Amino acid sequence: MHSISNVEFMLLQMIEECRQASGYDIKKLVDQRGYREWTNIGTTSIYAGLKKLSNKGWITTEESDGKSGKGPMPNRFALTEAGIAKLRQEILDSLSSARERDSRFDLGLAALPLVEKDEAVEALRNRLEFLQETSKKIKQKYESQGGVQLPLNVRALFLHPINLIESERMFVANLMKELLEETEEYGKDH
Repeated sequence: MHSISNVEFMLLQMIEECRQASGYDIKKLVDQRGYREWTNIGTTSIYAGLKKLSNKGWITTEESDGKSGKGPMPNRFALTEAGIAKLRQEILDSLSSARERDSRFDLGLAALPLVEKDEAVEALRNRLEFLQETSKKIKQKYESQGGVQLPLNVRALFLHPINLIESERMFVANLMKELLEETEEYGKDH
């Protein structure tokens, strides 16, 4: 189990990306990026998550300078040093070892710009090894239970994850290639 929830992970990312964000800013980003489609996040979970992050000492509350409308000044949140460290650790962990169809990996992808390119590439390299190992274990189990002799429904339970993992490995390899090419182009410009 992860030490922080997907909601907390996403909140840390958004606050860091905005440098400072109010609950409203975060809600707007969640809607714009379609996070609700694949991660279980509603307005109440945003505010509950912010409270948890604050209690853990990973975010700090700052009063906003810009007043808009008649309501009270909205609180703006920023990451503490501990919050930044936790976010970086979670990004790299999620990129290197979340299972093939895990929204945790998607959250890691969304946060790619928040870690160094070489760290991201290394995490993705670890993911490739992780996927390779997982695929190998499933294939061994499949073979030990009879492989192609198994009934179709049982074969499908093995072949489906094997195929998903193969597809995921191709995706990760291409993503790494693009990151490395981007790094080379970046090096030429500077």
